[in-house]
Amino acid sequence: MPRFEIDVDPCDHITADAIGKPGQRVFYLQAYQDARTITIIIEKAQLISLAVGVEQFLGQLSQQNPDLEEASGDYVEDAMRIHPPVDPLYRAGEIGLGYDKDRDLVVVFTKELLTEDAEPESAATVRFWATRTQMRRLARWGQDVTSRGRPICPQCGQPMEPEGHFCPKKNGHMR
Repeated sequence: MPRFEIDVDPCDHITADAIGKPGQRVFYLQAYQDARTITIIIEKAQLISLAVGVEQFLGQLSQQNPDLEEASGDYVEDAMRIHPPVDPLYRAGEIGLGYDKDRDLVVVFTKELLTEDAEPESAATVRFWATRTQMRRLARWGQDVTSRGRPICPQCGQPMEPEGHFCPKKNGHMR
């Protein structure tokens, strides 16, 4: 039995953001419903995958349902920043997407990352129910947030530190 299950249904607002210096940032997924704030720690790679997945998912929904109004991705940066309290419930191990056609809502479900000795069925779960427009804004904002990190080495594709970069393709020479 899960430690807990929470449905934020529907989200008044959903966003993701990072706190910290590039290379040391912590990424969060956060949603509001009335006075309640739910925050989950996620990995940068999970945010990148979520942003790409949402865009693909919304594209598929548009193809399958041509009568649906196009979801806008326009956002205001200040509105997309996470807000206190930044008190995460858990670190996400799994993130997935779903769609309720009757309500025209997309669901982002997250499952807690468990320790090796924990029972898989004990993972806490949070489901964030949001409009297609809220999800497209999250995807576009997520792409912007993840692109603001350390620059990528054109040789090896790894992030470069401000003080230099040990590049395997340059035979280890600092650049």
